[in-house]
Amino acid sequence: MNPNIIIADDHPLVLKGLHDFLIEKDYNVLASAKNGKEALALINAHTPDIAILDIKMPFLTGLQIAEKCKVENSPTKIILITFEKDEKTYNDAKALGIYGYVLKEFALEEIENCIAAVIKGKTYFSPELLSFLEQQKIPENFEKLTNHEKKIVSLISANKTGVEIAELLSISTRTVEKHKSNIIKKLNLESKQNSLLIWAKENAEFLNS
Repeated sequence: MNPNIIIADDHPLVLKGLHDFLIEKDYNVLASAKNGKEALALINAHTPDIAILDIKMPFLTGLQIAEKCKVENSPTKIILITFEKDEKTYNDAKALGIYGYVLKEFALEEIENCIAAVIKGKTYFSPELLSFLEQQKIPENFEKLTNHEKKIVSLISANKTGVEIAELLSISTRTVEKHKSNIIKKLNLESKQNSLLIWAKENAEFLNS
């Protein structure tokens, strides 16, 4: 099946590049839009199989268009192309039933795979995006730690011994060990040697943020 497609992006070069690429690959591009208002008008006029939309556009964003299409039960499947990697935008897109989410820097590499998936009624999200969000994900139970406990784990990640931590924080080594025991329980770690050190190393980026 060769789907009918409309595309929208407020950057002329991106729009032309995407248009030319899709035409070269024999996709049926019905029309192009330079802003969200034009894009929504094209969707309403043509009811394309797929609409490839930039997220950030004047008048209406890609997400706002997707929301309107959802409310109106439009059969057009939405693919978003964007530089946005934040979790909120991703979650908003999923909540609106977006079929595709492709990062612009990989758009020409991924758009064919994305369209192929969408035609079959499957979703496609950039692997790079999913990998990035996975890396940014706050570790489980992390929010249960107090600031003082986070400081101790941060020092552990920097290879400080219990004695060194005690000196730096002006507490006894016994208190340090007690804190470590509480931290292990809060994080639900296995009570085996170095489990806290391994966790601290793996999650150091969150301890210093």
